[in-house]
Amino acid sequence: MSVELPQVRVEGIGFWASRLPGWNIARAVIRGEQAAPDTASVRPAPTMLAPTERRRAPDTVAVALEVASKACESAGRAPSDLPSVFASTHGDLAISDYMCATLAATPTLISPVKFHNSVHNAAAGYWSIGAGSYAPYTALSAFRYTFGVGLLEAVTQVACENRPVLYVAFDIEAKGPLGAIAPSRGLLGAALVLAPASADHGGRKLALRIEDGNSPVSTPACSAAATLVGDNALAPCLPLFEALAADDASTTAFQLSDRMSLHVRTS
Repeated sequence: MSVELPQVRVEGIGFWASRLPGWNIARAVIRGEQAAPDTASVRPAPTMLAPTERRRAPDTVAVALEVASKACESAGRAPSDLPSVFASTHGDLAISDYMCATLAATPTLISPVKFHNSVHNAAAGYWSIGAGSYAPYTALSAFRYTFGVGLLEAVTQVACENRPVLYVAFDIEAKGPLGAIAPSRGLLGAALVLAPASADHGGRKLALRIEDGNSPVSTPACSAAATLVGDNALAPCLPLFEALAADDASTTAFQLSDRMSLHVRTS
C-alpha cells in the first residue's frame, strides 16, 4: 500500500545542537564548507520567556523554544499565529530521573517546579506562554519513530487546515539509570515551518508518501554532522536536514512503525 500526501513548502528552519548551534552553522558543516566549532555551546537561553519562567525552564524547553523561534523568524511568520506540533522521543529524562529517585527515597520532598516541568507537553506549554499564542498545539512521542510520526502529523495538519504549521522536535541528555534503557546524549532540537505548497513564501518543497511493507526502511545520516549528534535520541531527523542543506533534489525515508515508512522527496 502506498499513500501520497499533498506537497508542503518549508518556509523556515531552526536547528540547534551543542556543536552545531544554529542552522547556518549546521548547514555549512553538512555541506562540508566549514568544520564544527571545537567546543560545545552552552544551552540556548529562552529569551522569549519572562524572567520567572526563564529561570524555571529546563533544557527541553530551552532547546525547543530556540529552534521554534528561529524557524518562525526565518519564515517571516508571527509565532503567535501558528498551530504547532511538538515531538520528543523521551521528554525530559533528567527530570524523570529526579522524580523517580526522589519518590523512591524522600517522596515528600518533590519539587513543585520539577513536577510542573515533568509533563511531556511542558515545552509546548512554555511556547504558548512565550509566544502569547492561543493557537492549538499537539505534543507527541512515538519512541524511535518519533521524528517521522511528528512530521507526518504536522504535514497532515497543513493539508487538512490549509494553513502553515510549526513542527518542533527535540531530545536531551539521558540521566541516571534511565540512560541505560533510554540512551541519549547532548541537546538536539530541530524545527520547520511548513505551509501549503501553493503558498508564495519561498523555501523548498516536500512531497511525502507513506509505504506499507515488511522491510524496515530508513535513511542513514552521512555528513560530518552525523558524528556530532548521532548519540542523541532525535538523531534520525538529520537525513532530512542534510537533504534541506543540499542543492539537489533527494529522497529520505523515516520509519513510522515496524511495517510503515514515510518517504520524503525534497525539491
